Amino acid sequence: MSTLADVPRSPAAARTAPPARRPRPRGQLRGHLLSVLAWAAGLIFFAPVAWMVLTSFKQESQAASSPPTFFFTPTLEQYTSIIASPQVGSYVLNSVLATGISTLLVLVLAVPAAYSLSIRPVKRTQDVLFFFISTKMLPVVAVIMPIYVIAGQVRMLDNILTLIVLYTAMNLPIAVWMMRSFFLEIPGEVLEAASIDGASLGRTMRSVLLPMVAPGMAATALICVIFAWNEFFFALNLTAANAATVPIFLMSTMTSEGLFLARLSAASVLASLPVVIAGWVAQKQLVRGLSMGAVK
Repeated sequence: MSTLADVPRSPAAARTAPPARRPRPRGQLRGHLLSVLAWAAGLIFFAPVAWMVLTSFKQESQAASSPPTFFFTPTLEQYTSIIASPQVGSYVLNSVLATGISTLLVLVLAVPAAYSLSIRPVKRTQDVLFFFISTKMLPVVAVIMPIYVIAGQVRMLDNILTLIVLYTAMNLPIAVWMMRSFFLEIPGEVLEAASIDGASLGRTMRSVLLPMVAPGMAATALICVIFAWNEFFFALNLTAANAATVPIFLMSTMTSEGLFLARLSAASVLASLPVVIAGWVAQKQLVRGLSMGAVK
């Protein structure tokens, strides 16, 4: 006795029949769940930045309203008042000088140090590396008093050169460790080939090593720029009017008359733009530099 399952299907019925649904792998569901959680975490961390940008286009009365004002007419009044301020140019110039010169000095000092500690190590290399990173373990508050006294004795208070030296010392240990990790990824065969061709140490550095670690140098420079541009404690205690930087300008928006939230938000957005633009311009080199050695 034949059943319905034994009846052959026509070719048209076979073409129109829906395909059998396969069970979704558990790993795929887990991946989608992790993606949703990652997006949620990213939005949570980005929410304060978005609120800061939104507040910068408000009037002061709208920025301080309770409950918060979500629907308003945007205005550029806060930005124009900050840009028109006569002191803002000196603050920006001091930050650019301190950040740019200190980052350049860090790279000049960190590259040969990282080369010697990675490709030409000595017996006490690990001790030297620990000494470098141990300087970051000391709280900044513990060293501000002797630094203040020394800077006062040599008449270097409220001087941009003092910030340049301090920012260089602050970023140098991190730069040495980062550049060392990039140099360790260079194959030894490349250096042997350069040595066989008769290349000197300087020629090897210029023509072989530096082009290979250029993404790492870009990543290191960007991190140093971020740390130096955002540094507040040294600038607050060692400068007054001549060498004050952008973070000090942000603090100046909080006056005894009150906290102007809209003006502070606009100033914070303008202060963040240079670092954001630098990261956007160097994003390819930054990703390549931070991922060097991640995949074997």
